[in-house]
Amino acid sequence: MSPQIDIIAETGSTNSDLLARLAKGETLAEGYWLIANRQTSGRGRQGRAWLDAPGNFMGSTLVHLREGDPPVSSLSFVAALAVYRAASGRVARPETLILKWPNDVLLSGAKFCGILLEREGPFAVIGIGVNLAAAPRIAGRQTLALAAVGAPTDRNLFAADLAHSMADELARWREYGAGPLLARWEAAAHRAGSRLSVHCATGEKVSGTYMGLAADGALRLALDDGTTQVIHAGDVMLERD
Repeated sequence: MSPQIDIIAETGSTNSDLLARLAKGETLAEGYWLIANRQTSGRGRQGRAWLDAPGNFMGSTLVHLREGDPPVSSLSFVAALAVYRAASGRVARPETLILKWPNDVLLSGAKFCGILLEREGPFAVIGIGVNLAAAPRIAGRQTLALAAVGAPTDRNLFAADLAHSMADELARWREYGAGPLLARWEAAAHRAGSRLSVHCATGEKVSGTYMGLAADGALRLALDDGTTQVIHAGDVMLERD
């Protein structure tokens, strides 16, 4: 079945739109996508604004949460892998794409997408923004767009590829569980032993060496004092070797 994709000219936030429609009891099929040409109040993780630009991808989809599904939090890894797959076929050097915990996809070390996971009752809404044509400036972050590396940037073609990748990743998630999903994520992520700095949700900043993921998808970081810290929420920065 082909995903259903609705494209609108402008909205505040596609995530907010879907959450509101679900809260009102509207029936939306899994695999439905709402995509905006312009998004005036896009939201990122931890309450940040997500800036739009003409020609970029800005859209949201939803997942019907079923009994027996893997943990909802692991859907952020599903979405990151879907973006990674959709982008990999567009760049001349796929090795320039890497996944960064918890749900970033980096292009040549720069941020080029954002993913936001929210919940409304038995539904998960996943918002995704991808810099196809232009990369908005973000204080303290290096950003990049696919157009800057000569990649094809047709928004509608990218949307179709992403929707199919997402459907495929969701099917794998349900059939095989979170373990194989996290293993595939790690294979495409920053290498083991990478130096990371993490701004934790508690406000603490820690640095250490990446030791892979815990069984629940948490980040395992070897600190300089020899201890290991497991981090469940935070912003990660890759330190230069």
